[in-house]
Parts: sequence; structure tokens; C-alpha cells
Amino acid sequence: MAMQKHLSSLKAVVSGVALLVLAGCTTFSKDGGMDAVSAMTKERTGQAVQIAKPNADTKPTDETLKQLLGKPLTPDSAVQVALLNNKGLQASFSELGIAEADLVSAGWMRNPSFSFGRMRTGNDVEIERSIMFDVIGLLTIPIRRGIEERRFEQAKLQAASRAVRLATDARKAYFNAVAAQQTAKYMEQVASAAEASAELAKRMAQVGNFSKLDQAREQAFYADATAQVARARHNAAAARERLARLMGVWDEQAAFQLPDRLPDLPKEPKPIQDAETQAMQQRLDIQMTKRGAESTAKALGLSKASRFINVLDIGYQNKSETGASRGNGYEIEVQLPIFDWSGANVAKAEAIYMQAVHRTADTAVRARSEVREAYSAYRTTYDVAKHYRDEVVPLRKKISDEVLLRYNGMLASVFELLADARAQVGSVNAAIEAQRDYWLADTDLQTAINGSGGNNAQLSTPASGEAAQGH
Repeated sequence: MAMQKHLSSLKAVVSGVALLVLAGCTTFSKDGGMDAVSAMTKERTGQAVQIAKPNADTKPTDETLKQLLGKPLTPDSAVQVALLNNKGLQASFSELGIAEADLVSAGWMRNPSFSFGRMRTGNDVEIERSIMFDVIGLLTIPIRRGIEERRFEQAKLQAASRAVRLATDARKAYFNAVAAQQTAKYMEQVASAAEASAELAKRMAQVGNFSKLDQAREQAFYADATAQVARARHNAAAARERLARLMGVWDEQAAFQLPDRLPDLPKEPKPIQDAETQAMQQRLDIQMTKRGAESTAKALGLSKASRFINVLDIGYQNKSETGASRGNGYEIEVQLPIFDWSGANVAKAEAIYMQAVHRTADTAVRARSEVREAYSAYRTTYDVAKHYRDEVVPLRKKISDEVLLRYNGMLASVFELLADARAQVGSVNAAIEAQRDYWLADTDLQTAINGSGGNNAQLSTPASGEAAQGH
């Protein structure tokens, strides 16, 4: 009769534990968090992302890549290819699964432990059996689950941040590749003109109509132009390969086409209203540090809640001996805080929390500064590029036209005409660099507001006319 009561009590305890566990358990989501990541990425880049699943049909993605790479790339299509095809980004998405697995594990009670003991003394056999349940783990499931939920949300932000960063890098690599290719083609034209000038000087020197000094100058310019072509070709190849790496293309896919020149400047710079406020609301790094501070605060509460009793196991136990009735009962195991009162754990949690708070504040300060810096670079590069487009290049063209008129009127020699062409080299290269810098600064500004920032660069200083001419 007593045994039946013990069994009934044990069943009631086990049933109650099972109900509590099942009520608080967490299951895996259907999308693994990717829907939220894709939505955040699309909001900031205009392009969605997806994770490549094992044994999934890749034909739709392959067809999309084929269509995008089958025509000259644009900044948006380069970003789309990178987000679809970059294997490093796909690898980072796996961290979402790790974070979600931790969340699911936090919603379940720790597995019970079973112990069995058998002792023989002569002909007498003594057997002990017990099963133990982690009660503290059960009571703290809501707190632990809340902590892991915040960490899972933080993992989503981190995944979206990586996607946005990849989109930024791909867009900037695209502009660098197009500008480098444009410069290389222009330098090839310069080298061809320099070769013609050197050949003409050589022939005129042979008939005595040109001094050896002037011939040497023409030959030196041709030699320098040849070296600049080699450098420009390598720079174009390197910029193209960086874009290929970010897009994750290889073999036949690496034969993608780029346009001949950079996009034109917009008529007016884009007005930016309350850029710092937008950054505080949109930047993913700020949201990540906030979530991290919240998770740390919850962890601090858990540390304080379990400061004195952090191990409490309750279980059923029975004992049987030879020639005696089976004994039934229960066992409670409590860890006594005699040597370690968990003061170090609480102090550590408090220090980590304050670290998270200060890190959040530091991120906000840096974000505001980066937005101001990025906007300054954006406006400056726009004004400089517009100045080259509207003032420097037209003025150089006007000078060239005047020299050509003087040459046609036999008021200027062919070498004056070639010297003027050489003088245009620095201006044209500087105009290409200024136009490229504008599009890079535009990308950095959008990243500083919507992404994670931290990628603002100093504006490049174009080479002087003398250096560009090879003198």
C-alpha cells in the first residue's frame, strides 16, 4: 500500500514536470530566421538573400545568375550576383542555425540522470536505483529561453549586417573595376599617340630636322607611357578579380562584361535629411549592440537568481535487499554554498553588462561621426567631379581645339599638337578618378546610414599634370 502511494506520487511529479517542459519548449522555425534577414537586407540594399539548403533545387538560382552575367553588369546586378552566389556569405548564414539550436535547447529541461548500484555481501545482494531531475534548470527555462531568443535576434542582425557589407563591397568593387578598365583603355590610346610621336621624331632627327634632345624627350615619354599602360592593365585586372571574388564567380562565369565607362553624375546631389537620426534607427551595428546589452542584462538577472542555489536535483529512489521488502523513497541533492557563494560569477556578469553598455554608447558616437564624415565626402566628391566635368575637361578641350586651329593654319608644329595631347593625360585621369570617388562616397554614405559604416576613406589626390605627363 505504501509502495503504491510512492508510485502515485512519483507519477504525479513526473507528469507535472513533463507538462511544464512541454509548455515551455521551443521548436525550430520553418525559415530558420532567414525571412527576417532577407527583409532587413532588402530594405537596405534593394536585394533579397536566401540560404542554399542541402539537396535543394538550384536551377532557379543558376538561371538567374546566367541571365545577370549574360549582359553588361550594372551596380545593382553586381550586388545581386554577390548576394546570390558568394559562398562566404552562405557559410555565415549557418551561424543562424547554431543560434536557433541554442534557443531550442534552452527551452527544454536537462535530461534526467539515472543511477544504479549493486552490492553483494556473501549471499545477500543490495540493489539501489534512483532517477534525478534538474529542478533549477526547469524553473529557469523562461529566463534562459529569453536570453537565447535575444541572441537569436542578434544572430539575425549579424547575418543581415554581413549581407549589407557584402553588397557595399561588391558595389564599390564594381565602380573600381569600371574606372580601372576605363583608365587602362585611355592609357592605351595615350601610348599609341606617344609611339607615333616618337616614330615621327626619330624620322625627323634622321634627316636633320629635329635635335637629339627633343627626340630623346619624345622617346622618354613613349617609354613612360608604355610602363603606365602595363600598370593600368594590371590595376584593371586586379580590380576585376576582386569583383569576381565578391560575386563568387569562376570559370565561364568570370567572363562577365563591364560597361565602357562609369555612370554619369546625377544632376544634383541627393538631399539628406536627419542623417544621424536615420543612422540611429537603421544601422545594424547599433541594433546588435543594443540586443547584446539586453541579453547581458538578462544573464545578470539569472546569475543573481541562482546565486545561492544553482544545483537542485529531486528524484525517485528505491532499494531492494535479499530477503527484504523493496524500499521506496525520494532524494534531494542541493549544492551548499560553503566555499563559493557565486560572488565571482555575479561580479563577472556585472562587468560584462557594463562593458556592453559602454560598447553600445561608443558605437552610437562612432556612427554619428561616420555619418557626418561620409556626408562630407559625398558632397566634396560630387563638387569635385562636377568641377572636372563642367570646368576642367571643357577647358582642356577648348585649348586642344585652339592648338589644332593653329596647327591647321601652320602656326603650330605637330609636336606642339602632341605636347598639348600629353598635357590632357593628367586631366582626363583625374576626371575619371573624381567620378569614381563620387560613386564610392555615395556607397559609403548609404552604408553609414543603413549598414554598419566604418568604411570611410580619405579622398584621393590626383597626380599633377607634370607627373601625369611623365616628365
